[in-house]
Amino acid sequence: MEAAGPVTRTAARRRDRRLGHRRPWRSSGSGGRAGGGRGEELKTDQEAVFREVVSFTPNPLPDRYYDKDTTKPISFYLSSLEELLAWTPDVEEGFNVALGPPECRQPPLSSGRPRTLICHDMMGGYLDDKFIQGSAAQTPYSFYHWQYIDIFVYFSHHTVTIPPVGWTNAAHRHGVCVLGTFITEWQKGKQLCEAFLAGDERSRQAVADQLVLMAQFFRFDGWLINIENSLSLAAVGNLPHFLRYLTARLHQQVPRGLVLWYDSVVSSGQLKWQDELNEQNRVFFDSCDGFFTNYNWREEHLERMLGQAGERLADVYVGVDVFARGSVVGGRFDTDKSLELIRKHGFSAALFAPGWVYECLEKADFFQNQDKFWSLLEHYLPTHSICSLPFVTSFCLGMGTRRVCYGQEEAVGPWYHPSAQEIQPLFGEHRLEGDGRGWVKTHCCLADAWNGGSSLLIRGVIPPEVGNVAVRLFSLQVPVPPKIFLSLVYKLEGPSAVGVALELTTGDAGSCHIGGIMMLNEMSSRHSPRPLRVPPTKLARWVGRCGQELSGGWVQRCYEVSLRGCLLQDLFVSFSRPPGSQEEENFTCRLGEIQVVDANSLLSPLPQVQAMTVSHVRWQAAASEGEGRPAGLRLSCTLHWSYLLPHVRCFRVHCCRGTGGGSPGRGLSEPEKPTFLGLAFINRYRIVDLAVAPAGPGRDGRVEFLVEPVPKEGFLVPRAEWGRAAMLYSMPRT
Repeated sequence: MEAAGPVTRTAARRRDRRLGHRRPWRSSGSGGRAGGGRGEELKTDQEAVFREVVSFTPNPLPDRYYDKDTTKPISFYLSSLEELLAWTPDVEEGFNVALGPPECRQPPLSSGRPRTLICHDMMGGYLDDKFIQGSAAQTPYSFYHWQYIDIFVYFSHHTVTIPPVGWTNAAHRHGVCVLGTFITEWQKGKQLCEAFLAGDERSRQAVADQLVLMAQFFRFDGWLINIENSLSLAAVGNLPHFLRYLTARLHQQVPRGLVLWYDSVVSSGQLKWQDELNEQNRVFFDSCDGFFTNYNWREEHLERMLGQAGERLADVYVGVDVFARGSVVGGRFDTDKSLELIRKHGFSAALFAPGWVYECLEKADFFQNQDKFWSLLEHYLPTHSICSLPFVTSFCLGMGTRRVCYGQEEAVGPWYHPSAQEIQPLFGEHRLEGDGRGWVKTHCCLADAWNGGSSLLIRGVIPPEVGNVAVRLFSLQVPVPPKIFLSLVYKLEGPSAVGVALELTTGDAGSCHIGGIMMLNEMSSRHSPRPLRVPPTKLARWVGRCGQELSGGWVQRCYEVSLRGCLLQDLFVSFSRPPGSQEEENFTCRLGEIQVVDANSLLSPLPQVQAMTVSHVRWQAAASEGEGRPAGLRLSCTLHWSYLLPHVRCFRVHCCRGTGGGSPGRGLSEPEKPTFLGLAFINRYRIVDLAVAPAGPGRDGRVEFLVEPVPKEGFLVPRAEWGRAAMLYSMPRT
């Protein structure tokens, strides 16, 4: 084994001693990697170093977990009972594990309030969203009206539909639970059901145990059970037992887990959609957490269900086909007609295939059509509130035409990565009471960004007789710590000189005492924090740019607020007319980021990225760049590391590519700016087809990988604290 010479990181070592970290030394030999040539690893005090001999031997990875052409990790499904029963948690499936459970939200699903479920069914599923680390899709589908939604179901016609992890991460960030789908159809489905339902108890428990294990391992929240084929009397008789066992086991293993039943088979075993809950299907409703009705109902169906549901009105999800197929009350842009009746009778709603606005209308008008669709339903969709800190969002949709990091452009070109979607606000148009001349309207916008791929565009008018207008962006129910810091990054577009400020509302969680904010109105609980003029020294890395104009015309405002015994309830952005102005003021403002954090959390030491390893190495020859120049190399490999995931929003993965020939101890002759490769939301990342310099005769090539943790509080971590692993590679001796 050959070891790299030391590159001292004194500060990191001191902190390791202070925090009790020990970095192991170990040799992995060829077992530390897969594919390629001879591999060795050495973990030094400053980085892990791996040695490779380039080899062009095939390195097959399982097609179920990796795209066969690129080796990019992909989400997957199962197509048979045999696959389901044979499935066991595997290290290769780690890419598809969600970052964590749903964030805390109010009211909880258990509150009994009518809920809103969306069932995402789009062109068979597993499209651009199957690429776990993102893709270069130019016009992907994006959903961002999460504050109206309680449950998200990923639907396809595969037997076991495991939700792609990007959807799970985006939904969980908004406090929305995610269900997969277990579906059987046609004659093949009947045979599958008979195989596990018509037999003994162990057969049906084995299927249920596998479904629970999958939800637990991948960190989604349960299942929609959709049996769309007839059943024998033996099988249908055992079906309630299967549902009860599955529901009980899921509740034990998955906090807030849910099992829902779709209105299809009746208790006789016939496939006979009822469009309601009634005596023919009630046994299934009584055996699980909820009932999703078929779509061809009328108001009389809803009236009859009132007696059937009893105290469980909210557990009946009345189905609405947004495509308006069959004999339905309303779909498409008339979906509000269905919602009006559903809410009139106190039921939950299940909107099937709201991606209609993407599939059937012009892609160029997608955002306008999506906003129009949800604005028509807004009156019937109660919002839920976020109830934990830190609260940080850059409004990124998880897509864009370029990538930006804190105002600095990193890459140009389309990208789509659902896991990267940040918390989205309440969208819509808000008009002042009276003559209606004052208004504020919010849009998502890909044209510019502070961090990610998009920002929030707010347009409005302040009429002459009004001093300011405000828009409520977020509903919160946060018991706040004694001191919080808030930050707003924004920029005004055009000649407008309106004032921009954060405002908040508070509620009494006992005896609410407020400091550091100005009361807007003695009769109101809405407050305007005072901007910080001199940021606290200890928090310089977080608020060091406060009050400054940043790159790209962005401005950051920071606020310090002392609260005791209070609930933080809402966040507004307010726009006020310039001093002396008597005219109607039109403005366009772009919001780049909002942060609300516990002051004490900013002082806590962060964990460190540790135990970086490299595996699944694949080399490919690249085309020569010119006459007389050696052909280049393309490297694919998987990085793994250790980190406490509850502390992190994501990881940013970078590389520094050497030109070959340097001693491993000296590294590169001069510092190199890292190249951004992508985002990870778990402790691993697959690097695919990275162009690296060929190693010269008798010399080593070198590439260094860097993993930058992005804390939940949203500040930048110094490069000295990133995880590092270097690969030294040489050509085989001829």
